[in-house]
Amino acid sequence: MSLFNTVRNTIVPVHKEGYPFVAAFFVASLVLGWIFKPLFWIGMIFTLWCAYFFRDPERVTPQDDDLVISPADGKVSAIQMVTPPAELNLGSEPMLRISVFMNVFNCHVNRAPMRGRIVSINYRSGSFVNAELDKASEDNERNGLVIETGHGQIGVVQIAGLVARRILCWANPNEPVDAGERFGLIRFGSRLDVFLPAGAAPRVSLGQTAVAGETVIAEFASAKGPIISRRS
Repeated sequence: MSLFNTVRNTIVPVHKEGYPFVAAFFVASLVLGWIFKPLFWIGMIFTLWCAYFFRDPERVTPQDDDLVISPADGKVSAIQMVTPPAELNLGSEPMLRISVFMNVFNCHVNRAPMRGRIVSINYRSGSFVNAELDKASEDNERNGLVIETGHGQIGVVQIAGLVARRILCWANPNEPVDAGERFGLIRFGSRLDVFLPAGAAPRVSLGQTAVAGETVIAEFASAKGPIISRRS
């Protein structure tokens, strides 16, 4: 029983959005293997990578309304004061923007950075330049959420990348959302921008690796006591 639990806890589940892709890669492997046997094993490597890409691991999220949690796995690629996208209706004054870039090996399930209520969701079509570039925030296809929190409204923007061609968001306006709660997914390389109002202080550095639902990227207060967590 102990061995069974070890194996079960080691294998990370695949998000349901990835099932069609994993199945397609597996079928392609069978076809290629029928044509030329070594191609089957090459196809299986890509099938396993596809399952790995769509993994959806459990995360333990700090439950503190003063903390801003990373919405994505990846590298912190920008920490700067920037005017938020117009479609978010967050005003024309610069806000603290913290960006997390996801490469094709990162988990791509996106999570809410703070607890609150979703005020609006705004999709904007665009191009597909490298999401690590700063101009991707303006030029690329994106989907933005505005969340009303105890510290005011924040913006969370899903940005498609060079390879990504599909942004998924299963949240809805006027719904409550918990910090660390899954709200979307971007396929194959992308970026998440978080726009924070005055009072937020960064708690990460450029180039730091962030873990969605766990890494604290900013904070609205200091001198805090013990922090409780929620598993999801």
